[in-house]
Amino acid sequence: MGEFSWRPWIVVMVAILLANVLFALFAQQNIQTAEISYSRFRAELAADNIKQVRIKGPIITGEFRARTKVSEQVQGKAVVRDVAGFGTVIPAISDPTLMPDLSSHKVEVTALSTESSAMVNALIYVAPWLIIIGIWWFGTRALRNQGPGGMLGGFSRSGARTYTTQEKVEVTFDDVAGLENSKLELKEIVDYLRNPKQFERIGGKVPKGVLLVGPPGTGKTLMARAVAGEAGVTFFSISASQFIEMFVGVGASRVRDLFTNAKKAAPSIIFIDELDAVGRSRGAGFGGGHDEREQTLNQLLSEMDGFDQHQEVIVIAATNRPDVLDPALLRPGRFDRHVVIERPDWRDREKILLVNVAKIALAEGIDLGVVARGTPGMTGADLENLVNEAAILASREGADTVGMEHLEKAKDKILMGGERKMFISPEEKRVTAYHEAGHTLAARLLPGTDPIHKVTIIPRGMALGVTQQLPEDDRYHYPLSYLEKRLVVAMGGRVAERLVFGEVSTGAQNDLKQVTDLAEKMVCQWGMSDKVGPMTFSRGEEQPFLGMKLAAEKTFSEAMAWRIDQEIAAFVRRAEQRAEGLLSANRSKLDRLAAALQEEETLDGARVDEIIGG
Repeated sequence: MGEFSWRPWIVVMVAILLANVLFALFAQQNIQTAEISYSRFRAELAADNIKQVRIKGPIITGEFRARTKVSEQVQGKAVVRDVAGFGTVIPAISDPTLMPDLSSHKVEVTALSTESSAMVNALIYVAPWLIIIGIWWFGTRALRNQGPGGMLGGFSRSGARTYTTQEKVEVTFDDVAGLENSKLELKEIVDYLRNPKQFERIGGKVPKGVLLVGPPGTGKTLMARAVAGEAGVTFFSISASQFIEMFVGVGASRVRDLFTNAKKAAPSIIFIDELDAVGRSRGAGFGGGHDEREQTLNQLLSEMDGFDQHQEVIVIAATNRPDVLDPALLRPGRFDRHVVIERPDWRDREKILLVNVAKIALAEGIDLGVVARGTPGMTGADLENLVNEAAILASREGADTVGMEHLEKAKDKILMGGERKMFISPEEKRVTAYHEAGHTLAARLLPGTDPIHKVTIIPRGMALGVTQQLPEDDRYHYPLSYLEKRLVVAMGGRVAERLVFGEVSTGAQNDLKQVTDLAEKMVCQWGMSDKVGPMTFSRGEEQPFLGMKLAAEKTFSEAMAWRIDQEIAAFVRRAEQRAEGLLSANRSKLDRLAAALQEEETLDGARVDEIIGG
């Protein structure tokens, strides 16, 4: 027997009420009536012009025997109407002659009761209870269903964006430029989802959890969508932060709902973006520990353990912080396959640029390989932003196509910051010119440093001047000699100021921070100090996980800490002394370079070589 529905009955009741209202209005329009005084009523009765009356308490309504002209006040004006009906009110003083007069003039009299009917009285008493019971019934039903349209908003629904086999994901591996190694690892997942029987026949098991690890903007989400597009299966996409709510237990309920829907739609893929939002190590940091996030993580671990080995549901997650994930997530049987999505090299960057420029009008003869080589360290998101900035610059200038100059300006804006329009005095401009000339000359004279791409004294970003070096190819190893030269180049600006003006300024603040951080890594992480030795310490680590940092025990003595400080200072002092000797020996070149910067404001690498003599 089906569930009883109130909706048809509600529709019928509303229709009946509307019909009654319309009938009353129609009847009222057929008999035109007017309000008259009691004296006028008595006069019309005396003139035998009253046909019938209806008496309900002090109110009398009725019809004239013949249509009668009645004067009424409408918006302050007297209006005469020809009406067939009337209405009036009996005075509070009783009129004992009314009924005899009505009888003598043979007027049809109808008396109406002033009391409500039994049905109306019952409805008045029962209606509040019906309303209370109805609200309770709808509330309990909403709590049971917890649907998106439920009265309480459907908190326990996962809220994942679902792409079915009909509304399939359009992205494939062909839309992901580069990343060939990552595609090769994920191709096994695609083959399993396409033909799971082949794996079951030989007894093989495909990893149920795949963790995509890489820096922000490298294309982890795009790669997960490409896997779903290649496999042609149902795809559930959700960010881990959507599991967390202020209500305890909601996150775990959403995890259950997500996995229940995925199992019903198998074969399917669940993609959880930013897994570290719920997957951080349990028991780290302040607080009691058993909070909403940890309950959500426990439910996620339980659901991934509950998979049948041949269940066709794959969980793909993405994070740029694998170091903070709970070890239980990374054990075999859960996220046991890690696919690293690295920053693209210049060849992959060229392919990514080709994909992005397909959407814009590009000028003829542009070599994207040159642009790719000039963008080391950029991710796919950075390159997409670069192309978009170039298109905006071309549109601002009124150009029909995006040229090489627009791409170069966009690259400079991203790497060095946007130009700032501000007034700088000639003396400050001269100080900035010598500061940047010191960086440039040190980088140009030291062998093995990255080539000078551009140097400018136009304020960009937060700096008054910028010296930009670009490597000829992507680097993956940094020898000690190269890092020492980087320290020398960074100290060149401060040394040039002291050499020319006899004092230093605040302009070297960022340089000092960079050399201190780099020297700390050289000593504490890379074992490049002979006095400290080939050991590693926790100092100098980037973005430490707060809970682990607070709970970690200090692994070195105070004597070792003092030695580390001395070695960091020694690296910086040696770099400063070397930069001072280099610039003092080439003072004429420094002056020429600073003068050219004051005059031209921006120099490229070829112009720098021309000024200092090749």
